[in-house]
Amino acid sequence: MKHLAIIIDGNRRWARERGLPTLEGHRKGYENVKTIGLAALERGVEFFTVFAFSTENWKRTEEEVGYLMELLLQALTKDLGFFLEHDARLKVIGRREGLSEKILAAIDVAEGKTAHGTRGQINLCINYGGRAEIIDGVKALLEQGQEVTEENLGSAIWMHSIPDPDMIVRTSGEQRLSGFLTWSGVYSELKFVEKKWPDFSVEDLEVCLQDYQSRQRRFGK
Repeated sequence: MKHLAIIIDGNRRWARERGLPTLEGHRKGYENVKTIGLAALERGVEFFTVFAFSTENWKRTEEEVGYLMELLLQALTKDLGFFLEHDARLKVIGRREGLSEKILAAIDVAEGKTAHGTRGQINLCINYGGRAEIIDGVKALLEQGQEVTEENLGSAIWMHSIPDPDMIVRTSGEQRLSGFLTWSGVYSELKFVEKKWPDFSVEDLEVCLQDYQSRQRRFGK
């Protein structure tokens, strides 16, 4: 498998079930992104993408949004050594409008410092929405005076430099994509896992990879 994408769902419910603050669920979920992301790269996955913050998540409480932005900033600054140590590229995918200047600057620095990583790439989808990605891609083509074709749009979307995902996994038992990779995930294999994201283990990752190997992809043929 070249590209594995995961909708990391269930952080808040995981925390509530344990009588913990919601924010603790997000912290645990963030730590698991590093654990599972590294494990995926070690098993030959070249691109590991997580749906971490959607364009709709701004509707959550100010406290929760603020904490999620703090976790993002931590990933881009304090934890940058993790990505450098493991020779992994870091990429943030999504709409930049709405993100603070501090975070935007940190994104540029983190992507620049990890750009030459050879082990693989970890993509964080932040302020991401599948419809927003397509809309912004179409706008970019029109501004450049280009014809809106499938080929041109594929080169204009946020995921343009990344291979289409081979499999999209969603944790926590929910069976929907919620606008994740609407364009590039059109032929992705889908897998829904009952476990909430903080409980998703390396063993669960291996089950997903084995499941993918057993499937036959036809791409409409």
